[in-house]
Amino acid sequence: MSTLALLMVLGASVAHALWNIAAKSSSGDTTVFVWMYYTAGAMLCLPVGLTLLVMRGDSYGWELLYAAMITALLHITYAMLLQTGYRKADLGVVYPVARGVGPVLTIVVAVAVLGERPETLALVGGLVIIGGILIVTGRRLFQRASGLGAGLLYGSATGAAIAAYTLWDNYSVNDLAIEPILYFGFSGAVQCLIMLPWVIRKRALIRPTWRSDRRQVGIIAALSPLAYVLVLYAMTTTSVALVAPVRESSIVIGALLAWWLFKEPDPVRRVAGALVVVVGISLVAVS
Repeated sequence: MSTLALLMVLGASVAHALWNIAAKSSSGDTTVFVWMYYTAGAMLCLPVGLTLLVMRGDSYGWELLYAAMITALLHITYAMLLQTGYRKADLGVVYPVARGVGPVLTIVVAVAVLGERPETLALVGGLVIIGGILIVTGRRLFQRASGLGAGLLYGSATGAAIAAYTLWDNYSVNDLAIEPILYFGFSGAVQCLIMLPWVIRKRALIRPTWRSDRRQVGIIAALSPLAYVLVLYAMTTTSVALVAPVRESSIVIGALLAWWLFKEPDPVRRVAGALVVVVGISLVAVS
């Protein structure tokens, strides 16, 4: 991985951890909240993408529409699972599990479906990531009162969604050669349209959600596109099998912030587990 690609992915990791902290602190309706930050993010990115399209004279056919449609559905699934998980369990469980499962599944699909053959070190790294996740979740995994079972469930489901959109987005910006920022902005607009019927049914909740969460919406609208566009650009120069795990260095930041800001329990165990996950990520990255 080049130095520039590594810096882009690490910068994306910091932005990603910070916007997840903002998402955790939201209190309004989940569907309306997700729709709001998708809309605001698209409003920021789409004009920039269209400007680049005109300046470069690029042209796209149906591939832009169906690529954006598929990633929009995958991202909506991801966001709803993530936000629901944050409502039912600690960020210090949901976030590391989701960000750990995602790269492991990406490696599995790359080997079983795409025919890639990663080195043994990468496979060992995947096992280390799983071990770190088990440390984070702890022994009381399935005790309902602790919320850890819910954290594992929603974290794992979110991780599966992460793997799905990571692989699809890699295909879109490389095989379909779609400009990353245009791709993100256009898919954000599609996400808004897909969710609009649900939001209309909950229109009475739009104003109270905006009053309670407008600061979080602004933070996520700025940091989420920044995080993902950086990753998309990194994917154009580096294998997705490296980008996917390295970006999960955000796990350590998220675990520390969850303890500091939300006073979530067992900080030593959770940070230790997060560090083990990072060791696994490092093994995958250097393989």
